[in-house]
Formats: sequence, C-alpha cells, structure tokens
Amino acid sequence: MIYKDKDELQRKYSKIIDIDGNDVRVLNEALLRDELIDDLIYTAVFSADKATQEAARWLIRRAGAALGILSASIQSLYEAMGREEAKGFTVPAINLRGITYEAAQAVFRAMMKGKVGPVIFEIARSEIDYTAQRPAEYISAVTAAAIKTGYRGPVFLQGDHFQVNAKKFAADAAKETQTVKNLIWEAIEAGFYNIDIDTSTLVDLSQPTVSAQQRTNYTLAAELTTMIRDLEPEGITISVGGEIGEVGGKNSTVEELEAYMDGYLEELKKRGEALKGISKISVQTGTTHGGVPLADGSVAKVKIDFAVLEKLSAVARSKYGLAGAVQHGASTLPDEAFDRFPAMGTAEIHLATGFQNIIYDSPFFPASLKATIYEHMKTEFKSEWKEKDTEEQFIYKTRKKGFGPFKQDMWHLPADVLTKISAALEKQFSFLFEKLEMNHTQNLVEKYVQSADVQLEVPASLK
Repeated sequence: MIYKDKDELQRKYSKIIDIDGNDVRVLNEALLRDELIDDLIYTAVFSADKATQEAARWLIRRAGAALGILSASIQSLYEAMGREEAKGFTVPAINLRGITYEAAQAVFRAMMKGKVGPVIFEIARSEIDYTAQRPAEYISAVTAAAIKTGYRGPVFLQGDHFQVNAKKFAADAAKETQTVKNLIWEAIEAGFYNIDIDTSTLVDLSQPTVSAQQRTNYTLAAELTTMIRDLEPEGITISVGGEIGEVGGKNSTVEELEAYMDGYLEELKKRGEALKGISKISVQTGTTHGGVPLADGSVAKVKIDFAVLEKLSAVARSKYGLAGAVQHGASTLPDEAFDRFPAMGTAEIHLATGFQNIIYDSPFFPASLKATIYEHMKTEFKSEWKEKDTEEQFIYKTRKKGFGPFKQDMWHLPADVLTKISAALEKQFSFLFEKLEMNHTQNLVEKYVQSADVQLEVPASLK
C-alpha cells in the first residue's frame, strides 16, 4: 500500500523499526522484509505527499544501513585490478529502466545464488529523464530490493553516461556544464559513489592531432573530476570513469587513449597534486546502445573488435594503473560473446536494453498495456519516426521511453505477472554472471571494499 501521510506511515512502522537519532534500529527483521518494505518503497515512489515520500526513502536507506546494506565505491577493487591483483572477471553494470524494485530483487537473488561480489546498479542521465527515476528514488528501490531478498553487504550505485550534450555545449558551454555538475551533485547527495563522466561527445575529429581532438574531452573531464573530489563524503573515494570515444562512433585506438590520459592527468595535476583520477576508461569497439533494429524489429548481429578491447585494457592497466577498458552497449549481443570479455581483460560491461526487452517481450506482459504504450509512442514521439524505419524499428527504438509515463501501471501489474517477469530476469542475470566469471567473487569485495556509513539527516517530517 501507499501511505497517505507521515502519521499513517509512523503507525505502520512503529513496531517494526525504531528511529534513534539519525539511525534506525530494526526491531523485527522478518516483518520488515515480508510486509513493511513493500509499502515503504511504493510510498517512496508513488506517494503524492512529498514529505511522506522523503520519509519513506530515508527509512529504507537507514534500515538498510542497520542491516549492513551500504552504498559503496568500487574504487579500491578497481585499483587492485589495475595492479593485476584481481583479474579474470568483468564487472557487470546493470541499468534498470522499469519495475526497478522487482528487477533489482532478481539481480540480488542471482548474486546470492552465485556468490557474486561486485555488481553495479546504474542509471544514465538520459534514462533518469525518460524513466522518471531521479537518483534518490533509484537508490531507494535498489536498497529496498536488497532488504527484501535478504542480501547483505555493499551496494554499488553508479551514474552512467553523465554526458555533456554536444549541441547544447556548443550553444552555451557554461550552462550545459553546470547542468551536468548539478546532476553529479544530486547523485552524490543521493548516495551514488561511482560516477561515469562522458565528455567524449566533445571529441573533435576535425582537429589535426589526436591530442587536439581529445583536448576538450580531457580538460572538461578533469574539471568534473575535481568537483567530484570536492563533493565526496569523508571516508569514500568515488570511482570516476572517463570516455574516449562515443558509443556508436568509430572504434577507439591506443593513440586516443594515451592522448586522453596524458592530457587528463596533466590537467588534473594543475588542479591539485594529490587529486585521484579516473579508475577505468570507456571505449568504442563496434557496439551501439540498444543494438541496431532490423525491419522486423529484431536486432542485427554486431561484430565487436575484441582485439582492440584487449589492447586498450592492457595499456590502460600497464601504463596508467586503471582497472581496464569499459564496454558499453553490450546487452543485446549474442550469448556466445559474453565469455570473451573477461578473457580480453575487460574491466566493466554495461547492460541495459536486453533487460528492457525481457520485460516488454515477456509472454506474461499484458497485451493491452503494451498496445497502449506503443500507441503512446506513435503519438508522442512521432517526430522521431524516421522515414526509412518500419513501425517495428520505430517501436524498438522508442519503447524505452514508455517506462516513465507508464511506471505506475508497470509497478502495479498483478503479483503473479511481476513474479514471472522477475524470474526471467533472474535467469538472464545468472547466465551473465556465469559468462563474465563473476560467480564466487564475494571474497574480492570482502578483501578490497571498505564501506563507510554516510549519515543521512532525519527528515523534518520524522522528527
């Protein structure tokens, strides 16, 4: 249920959890997991009363902390990967666009079943808008899912593709830069301790040298890194990612990586000798976000240049101490491709559209709701329908934008429908964890990751 106001909320939680200053004590973990947490997250997402919504989010986060579920940075593990003390696996970064509470439970169940250590939950700048999930809501849903499933340990939340829009930057660089800075601030304030800066949109291939092509990219990345270091909470070093080539563009080269890193590190040094730089580097190897839909709506097979990926990862580690290269746009690749990523030394792989497809294409997803969403796409996003695209191609490209407007409908699907979709997602997560050599990596998190409990001030409505 969704609580109407803070008084109703307090009546429901009073015998299950107790507020003690800025902390929460769990009085009855079984009731928290079996009853209260569902109501808290639905209130946190859908309550019409902002104060009650804020209170529910705080209770979820602090109840999670009381159970040892803390938002964490993956920085120290990535530093170990840069030293090649930890290797042989690829960390999955999972974007959950819809039914996030249910989908995150599927992730945690698969993690616990496979004794999986580092898994990143992320959301991109663009997704925040079209899925209507601000950082504070997203972290609440993931934390609630951890509580619900009985998971214990650090949770890695990441701002994915905190990207500078090239057209907006060209029109007003200061304004667009500030927009990205505001989003970074919001994400860190919400508890995201992993941030991927994407200024690769500003690479200018018309410049005469590779260094000149990358200059705006690495200069702005250094500026945003400096801001992140100023904002990070005490006891936490936020893991920052950089990017040298926009996904969907030309394949990256070692020369580009070196030009970016040398320029970036020099810029960072100007801003402070002790400033820690990025921990990983995103590259382009032949993929496109979401895949390339064919006329019938199916996805074309993509050929990844694994040799480039392997070489870039090796240089990133040996020369700069990074965890390695990051692969974007990979969730729609054929199944047989995934075990090649750890073999090539890929540090991290970003996965999104494949999970969206499992939701929409599930035989249990109500046909009437899907039809309504698709009609909405054809009406609201008609201007995005390219003349050469079939209806199937148009729908495939735009249906991701249905998660925001129809979020309430999807979260309130019948329980048996959500359970069946969640089971299909869990199966896919388990498959990916196995292929990426993530099973039995819990010990790496225990060895390298130190979680810090960042205090959250109790909302006024709960005082």
